Amino acid sequence: YRTGIMYGRAFEQPPHAGWRGASEYQDIVAGAKYLQALPYVDPNRIGLWGGSYGGYLTAMGLARNSDIFKAGVDMHGVHDWSMFLTHWWGLLGRRQAGAPPDIAQAMKLAWESSPDSSVAKWKSPVLMIQGDDDRNVPFNQSVDLVQRLRAHHVPFETLVFPDEIHGFLRWGTWMRAYTATTNFFVRVLIKGEKISTNN
Repeated sequence: YRTGIMYGRAFEQPPHAGWRGASEYQDIVAGAKYLQALPYVDPNRIGLWGGSYGGYLTAMGLARNSDIFKAGVDMHGVHDWSMFLTHWWGLLGRRQAGAPPDIAQAMKLAWESSPDSSVAKWKSPVLMIQGDDDRNVPFNQSVDLVQRLRAHHVPFETLVFPDEIHGFLRWGTWMRAYTATTNFFVRVLIKGEKISTNN
């Protein structure tokens, strides 16, 4: 998807990407629609997963297109870009260099470019995985999303790793995360297990 590296500057820095409009999300939808058209793909068993930015795009897929994406695993994804603008530009304190003059408009756009803004449409089950000492994506991004999912009766599970950072330090943590990811997709997409909305 756009914003990735090795395909040139225009691909890596597309207009209206990330908090400025999430334009790269359209690449995720296009990929899923391609899969739906393949004769050997069951369109009712398409899931998505990713970590960090991939976690953000996973949450976007589930929040905006539960009709396409039937399950997902979100590892330490961004769920509300506007909270990052607050941090980046010091909007809670004195305004720092680099903050746009139209802060309110930027915050609105960042919110609309975030999975949190579309939780009301989210229906598909999700497994959320994060270390509670994440310094790249604050742990409260997951805590906040879980509360929103619970309020909208969205089925979810969580896997929290105490004292782990964004790029997990322990080999065992990676193994547990990947095993949980595989098991979640097998249970939900293959076996059709229902996930509780009251976790």
